[in-house]
Amino acid sequence: MQFSDTHIAPPGGLAYGRVDTAAHLEKAVAAVDRLSHAPLAVLVTGDLANHGDDEAYRHLRALLAPLRCPVYLMPGNHDDRAALRRAFPEHAYLQSNNSTDADGFIQYDIGFPGLRLLTLDTVIPHASHGSLCAKRIGWLADRLAEAPQTPTIVALHHPPFRAFLDYMDGIGLREGSDALADVVSRHPQVCRILCGHLHRSVQTHWAGTLVQTAPSTAHQVWLDFSSGGAKGFGMDPPGFLVHAWVDGEPLVSHLMFNERFEGPYPFRGE
Repeated sequence: MQFSDTHIAPPGGLAYGRVDTAAHLEKAVAAVDRLSHAPLAVLVTGDLANHGDDEAYRHLRALLAPLRCPVYLMPGNHDDRAALRRAFPEHAYLQSNNSTDADGFIQYDIGFPGLRLLTLDTVIPHASHGSLCAKRIGWLADRLAEAPQTPTIVALHHPPFRAFLDYMDGIGLREGSDALADVVSRHPQVCRILCGHLHRSVQTHWAGTLVQTAPSTAHQVWLDFSSGGAKGFGMDPPGFLVHAWVDGEPLVSHLMFNERFEGPYPFRGE
């Protein structure tokens, strides 16, 4: 399961003075509970808080608490690593003495039945765009070399490809995409690259694999392909991605919406 770009504010706050991101996340969490199968885990691919403050992360913690599965958090450009760690001290994978490097990057390795998850930290403090330095790329290369036969998901906040959303592309992954492509193309076990940041469900073939971004659980970037476009957001139906697999079979992803709709109805009719 993949949530992204939750942009939680302190209780009572609105993102951009307009969006009740907490109410939307509550609906997303409720939608997970309606699924026919309980998830093994929920991955949240960045921009967890709207401004990276302690109160917002405490609010996020409370909103995610009803999920009855492990939750794995990743930082995005709106996040603050130190505040995130303070709010979730029992999440060992976030702590710098566990699975992050000496610079404090939040990168970790999680094993699921028949599948592996490796996360990359693309954050540059106080910047909107992302970067992958040699240390972060080297960590990924070393982890991939450990298990070349295990199907692997690589997750990062900033997508490494051009989405033709001009403003968002300008604050995408500015450094390190070529080095990332080189590592990924040499490791065919990478079956998917999962990202956030774009606030839309977007897919493309890149470096020999599929790259996929999740929608926001709240507001979506406005679909505008014009020069200088995609500077704003709209209230398209919010949602998240459901990733499903059986050991030995390909990963399959579904787009799920927060809202509860009518149905199911039988296909047979009068």
